[in-house]
Amino acid sequence: ASFILLCFRTSLVTPLIFGLLLQPPLTQLSIITQPNIVLLMADDLGIGDVGCYGNDTIRTPNIDRLAKEGVKLTQHIAAAPLCTPSRAAFLTGRYPLRSGMDAINNYRVIFWNGGSGGLPPNETTFAKILQQQGYSTGLIGKWHQGVNCESRNDHCHHPLNHGFDYFYGMPFTLISDCQPTETPEMDRAFRRKLWLSTQMIGLVTLTAALGRLTGLISVRWKMLTCLAGFSLLFFVSWFSSYGFVRYWNCIMMRNHEVTEQPMVTDRTTSLILRESISFIERNKHKPFLLFLSFLHSHTPLLTTEKFLGRSKHGLYGDNVEEMDWMVGQVLDAIDKEGLKNTTLVYFASDHGGWLERQEGKRQLGGWNGIYRGGKAMGGWEGGIRVPGIFRWPGVLPAGTAIDEPTSLMDIYPTAVHLAGGALPQDRVIDGRDLMPLLRGTVEHSEHEFLFHYCGIHLHAVRWHQKDSGAIWKAHYVTPVFRPLGAGGCYDRGFCPCFGEGVTHHDPPLLFDLSRDPSEAKPLSADTEPLFHTVIREIRRATEEHRRTLTPVPEQLSVYNVVWKPWLQPCCGTFPFCWCDKEGNN
Repeated sequence: ASFILLCFRTSLVTPLIFGLLLQPPLTQLSIITQPNIVLLMADDLGIGDVGCYGNDTIRTPNIDRLAKEGVKLTQHIAAAPLCTPSRAAFLTGRYPLRSGMDAINNYRVIFWNGGSGGLPPNETTFAKILQQQGYSTGLIGKWHQGVNCESRNDHCHHPLNHGFDYFYGMPFTLISDCQPTETPEMDRAFRRKLWLSTQMIGLVTLTAALGRLTGLISVRWKMLTCLAGFSLLFFVSWFSSYGFVRYWNCIMMRNHEVTEQPMVTDRTTSLILRESISFIERNKHKPFLLFLSFLHSHTPLLTTEKFLGRSKHGLYGDNVEEMDWMVGQVLDAIDKEGLKNTTLVYFASDHGGWLERQEGKRQLGGWNGIYRGGKAMGGWEGGIRVPGIFRWPGVLPAGTAIDEPTSLMDIYPTAVHLAGGALPQDRVIDGRDLMPLLRGTVEHSEHEFLFHYCGIHLHAVRWHQKDSGAIWKAHYVTPVFRPLGAGGCYDRGFCPCFGEGVTHHDPPLLFDLSRDPSEAKPLSADTEPLFHTVIREIRRATEEHRRTLTPVPEQLSVYNVVWKPWLQPCCGTFPFCWCDKEGNN
């Protein structure tokens, strides 16, 4: 009887065991409930600069290895074509104008560490939710989301106030002013406008004072004092933009402490890599989030001597190849600690390459492959289509390419979901959880429409018509390229969002990206039978989207952008700000 019972149990258990063994490896997702998450973001890298996206002259073996071992997205879209708004959208999962991080004027990024604008404290980043879920959270590298609001030490916009336990890097962004041997890059047009504003406010103040003294104008002394204060503020900002930029903007911080002022650029790369690997080693025994925000490949293209002259694309190519090497060092650190199978790694760029960044015949900006346009252009694909690669061995299928519209904003719900957190219910989240698409359990992206802004100005709208496979894109506004026939705004250095430098289209320019990814041949009612239907559907979706927008304070207003001495991070006694704590000095 016992023998019969044993056989019966065996007959039940054996199929169960075989069934479990035959389950695909993707079921490991239910076992690894809180994976480590490593986010690698390049700065100004063009989609055409990476080997796995078609470049055969710049060597990127480590980024290519990520794609070979994971999933490559071919329609990965930034929510903005410039650093500050794109990164705000990445961190919050929301279009940047929802948080006030897109501009109504030409000041489209944060210009000073001593400005008062930045990512609002009431925004909830994915880092904050992961921190609440028990993750160790670290940001190494570039921030560019502001520092202070009202005083030098309130740190209201600082990474540590937005969910990161640890920060080491630049609170600002790299500019050529940071490299003493380079030509200053700080926006010359911005300087001219500052000087013009200074003169205008000064003239108004002088006129009001004379009117008060002569009795011709009735002006209170309190008003005169305010005008004089504004005049002084604008003058100090204009004056500080000459020669002081390196000391005010090119600084390194560890948490709230300034460690280098100005930064010592010769060792920045090695320090950022060391800090990244150290963070992994310190936190290997619990879930961690590491956001490695590279300073590569933004000008002035800080490149160590080991990589100079190695590429076929001059200094820019050298810089990209060094960044790829850094990616490899981080992946090796993950492997060394035995974390490869429990770590989701993501690589992307914050927006497209900067076509107009040149010095003489030297091209210092990136290449966007077959896609039209580049950095600062809110509608054209070259400004917003970026590399997007995910690797998670045993969970995501290796060597897969997905040609579906996805967004940098999708990292937010994806990371929150993997950490076991909940999305905020008191605000609109524009990102979508990518795990079903990445794992192959669904065929299509959840994004039906994506809205492409330049500042607060809607330049284009994308419609993914899933039943037909078409990806329609309507351009309402496009920049005017100069010189004629060029692919960028070489006369300005940046393409504008509004004014004389743009063309408005009514009806809009329409393209089907599934047939014309380079946006070379606009469709019309004569060449496309669905033209009016598509335009009507996109217009309906746009109106619906606009109803979800609510007014918020403008973080990039002129007042918030202008430099304020009382907000300037300072190592020492202001204005004598200088230190080198990394060099024990």
